[in-house]
Order: sequence, then C-alpha cells, then structure tokens
Amino acid sequence: MLKKLDRYILGKFLKTFVFSITLILLIFIVFDIKDKITTFTQKNIPINEIVFDYYLMFIPYYGNLFSPLFTFIAVIFFTSKMAHQSEFIAILSSGTSFKRLMRPYLIGAFIIGFSSLTLNHFILPRAFKTKIAFEDKWINNNYSSEEQNIHKKIGPARLLYMSNYDNRMNTAYKVSIEDVVNNKQTYFLTAESMRWDSIAGLWILTNVNERKIIVQDRLDTLKGQKPIYKQLIHFYPEKKLQLPFYPTDMWRYESKIETMTYFELQDYIIKERLKGSNLIEFFEVEQIKRTSFPFATFVLTIIAVCVSSRKVRGGVGLQIALGLFLSCIYIMLMYIFNTIATTGFAPPILAVWIPNIVFSFVALYFYKTAQK
Repeated sequence: MLKKLDRYILGKFLKTFVFSITLILLIFIVFDIKDKITTFTQKNIPINEIVFDYYLMFIPYYGNLFSPLFTFIAVIFFTSKMAHQSEFIAILSSGTSFKRLMRPYLIGAFIIGFSSLTLNHFILPRAFKTKIAFEDKWINNNYSSEEQNIHKKIGPARLLYMSNYDNRMNTAYKVSIEDVVNNKQTYFLTAESMRWDSIAGLWILTNVNERKIIVQDRLDTLKGQKPIYKQLIHFYPEKKLQLPFYPTDMWRYESKIETMTYFELQDYIIKERLKGSNLIEFFEVEQIKRTSFPFATFVLTIIAVCVSSRKVRGGVGLQIALGLFLSCIYIMLMYIFNTIATTGFAPPILAVWIPNIVFSFVALYFYKTAQK
C-alpha cells in the first residue's frame, strides 16, 4: 500500500514527466507542421486525415521514443529541486532509508516502462500501419519499389523471380517460379504478370506457361539405368496460386517491422529464416530493442535519483547537465551497438542489451556512492 511519502514523490514524478514529454511533443508537432505545411496545403489533404491518420499516430511514437530520456530529465529536475529545498535531508533524518526512498521512483519507472513495453509490442505497430499508409499516400508520392530483377526464396525448395514489382497495384511483371530438389529442377512456371487478389488472398497470374518434370518409375537400361524424366507442359491464360509470399513482403523492411506486433514479428522471423533472408538481424534487433528500450527507464531512473538527491552549491544546473551528458552517452551506445548487431558482428541479443548492462553498473556505482 502506498504511503503519504510514496504518493508525494510518485505524484511529482509522473506530473513532471507528463509535463516535460507533452511540452517536447508540442514543439515537435509545431516544427513538423512548419516543415510539411506546404505539402498539406498544395495536395489538399483532408484535415481529418492529417489529425487522425498522422498526428494522432505521431504523438505516441515520439512520446514513447523519448520516454527514457524524459523520465531521466523529469527525475533529475524535481529530485534536485527537493534536495535544494532540503527535503531529502529531512526525509533521511526521519529514519527513512535511501533504499526505502527509492520505492516510489521504481513504481513510477515501472508504470512508464510497462506502458512503453506495451506500446512497443502491441499498440504502436497497429498505429504505424495508419501512419505509414498516410505518408506513402500523401508525402512519399505513393512510394513505389524501384527494385529490379527481384529474387525471393519462398519455400525450402521454391524460388520466385520478378523483373519488377509495382507496390501501388500489388502487381509483379515477368514472373517465374522454380522448384529445385536435390539440385534438380522439378517445376518451372513463367507468367507475364502476377496480381494480388486481396479478397481471395491469392495471386492471379496471366499468360502462364507451366512445366512439371516427373521421374518415371521404369529405368532406361540403354543409358546406365538412369531414371527417365517426363515433362508435362501446360498453358493457361489465367491461373490462381496461393504462395507463401504476400504484398507486405515487398514493403520497405523498416515498414514491415514497424507494423508487426510481437507475435506477428516472431512468426515472421521464423518464416524469413526458413527462406534464407539476409535481413534476419534487422528483424531480431527490432524485436529485442522493443524490450530492452523500456528497461532503460529503470536504469536511468536509479542514476537520476542518485545524482540529484544530494544538495549541491549552484542549484540544479550542474546536476541537469550531468544527467544530459549521461543520457547522450547512453543513446550513443544504443545506436552504436544496434548497428553492430545488424551487421552480424555480434549476437543481436547481446549487442542490443550491452548499453543497459553497462549503465546498470553505472547505476550500481551511483547508488553505492549516493547520499544515505
């Protein structure tokens, strides 16, 4: 049960966090509107789409992105102010231990961190579908893939080739599908085009030439008992196929991972690994980062309390500067090791968690040396 001291500190914590994150989001929105006002007006974008499909999705994304940093700043700000007013001296002198004093801070960090975890894994991916659709429609000039001669492995033994792909029409051109078993071709199909039927959930191919290679039961004794192969060739003006390949597979990989919930991303990684995708590291880093990033809220909260709970001459300026310096180092480490993870130089789970591990030791040091 929360006591009066817990409610007092927790209230200051959450109010300062909400105020600071709201202020920075309003500044971001103002600058974003200034940057995009010409696009909004020239293209006559409906105001309801701007508000609900873009900025309503913009707010939780950037709010969540900056939550650990502004948790840190919020704790530094109100805690150093309490210390400057000698509130911490009074609390500690009353017999309250520093460990006990940390409880409301950790509760606040849990509320923010758990909210961030839920947003990362389940809420933001759904919001991104709307935001990305808006950006591709109005800002990115109907983004279209510029890839040529596209090769995809869509099964253990199946290869898909497309000369080019139009993601606006969900249509591929000059398509071929090939099955190779034991280094032997067993199936080959070519088509002029391949269009996605969103209602039926399958592909419609036009001007299809299909060739199946079948091994006969009897042996050719005149040729060293080698199997005889028979070819079955058919032409279809139109053919419907269900393939383990979908229009979302042709999205930019950033768009793919941003719009997948935890379980969707988990299944997608398994499928991509079976296909031999070379982007597995990107997907794994994204999945791990969604969990490690909220954990930083706890680490930074502990550091912030330890740094700012001591009364120092000159007010709170030095403590806030130290806090921002540590935050910048953390963010720098996070991006460096995320890059290392995506290049395959280190296991993704280790590389992504290294900044939190390093700063956990930093937090332990500050906790040991904090004013008791």
